[in-house]
Amino acid sequence: MGSYPTDLRYTEKHEWVRPDEKFVTIGVTQWAADQLGTISFVELPYPGELLRPGDLLGRMSSNTGATAMQMPFVGQINAVNQALSESPGLINSDPYGDGWIVRIEPADPAEVESLMQAADYEAFLAGKDAD
Repeated sequence: MGSYPTDLRYTEKHEWVRPDEKFVTIGVTQWAADQLGTISFVELPYPGELLRPGDLLGRMSSNTGATAMQMPFVGQINAVNQALSESPGLINSDPYGDGWIVRIEPADPAEVESLMQAADYEAFLAGKDAD
């Protein structure tokens, strides 16, 4: 298990969240990208959509199957990473950089702050390995 960027927050669904002023950027963790295998298709939401916790944030297909991403908090989609339409493998090669998925304006920044920090996410993954 590698180390995870400490400037990010993490969800139990293996998404990372990068706060930045008014917006947050969301992607999937390196662990999730590794589990998915080679990603071949990404379905993204539309800018302007208001999503609630558990709402569908997007779908990814890979050589190992498909997975759905879920919204971790209430927020409005500000932008989507259009580069993923042509190059979905960016999620595999650069999950914390060019492989970002969406930018969102959270309704309550405290919900973002309540997500796991890097050390908590690493402990969460270690617990999964022990199962």
